[in-house]
Amino acid sequence: MTDNAGLPAKAMVQFDCHGRATGKMRNELDVRMKLPYEEGPFQLASDEGPFHGGDASAPPPLALFVAGLTGCIMTQIRAFAKRMDVSLKDLNVETRVQWNWEAKGRIYETAPHSFEIDVLIDSDDEPDKVADLIRAAQKGCFIEQTLGRANTIRHRMKTADGWQSV
Repeated sequence: MTDNAGLPAKAMVQFDCHGRATGKMRNELDVRMKLPYEEGPFQLASDEGPFHGGDASAPPPLALFVAGLTGCIMTQIRAFAKRMDVSLKDLNVETRVQWNWEAKGRIYETAPHSFEIDVLIDSDDEPDKVADLIRAAQKGCFIEQTLGRANTIRHRMKTADGWQSV
């Protein structure tokens, strides 16, 4: 049985990302896990298609977001299956995320509409045991837990006098 790799019972998990604008709409992203241990760097990129004046040279940020959500739940299912003694012969996840989009003059505003995650597991175990695994993975998925709560997101802008909240 796999344990939690010697980590304490509670820990802070932190990822940092430095983004740099390159090209028309392309962003080069350097992502690192800082806590509870260091991992990375991971180099990613995002770009937009012609709608925003980009070259579509990399996935748009929303594609990375949906991929991150899907990969997160899949990772937790696979890791927790070992810990919960649930057999996994095959795993597929199909995620659909929808947003509302509304024009506001020359800009627009958005709002989340729906998040749907279909989990297809081929297992020799009883459906109740597999459902328990999925429920545990939901609770262990950082991204899903973030989306399920009201969050405060702070923005700051660098000025000549220091950092200013925006």
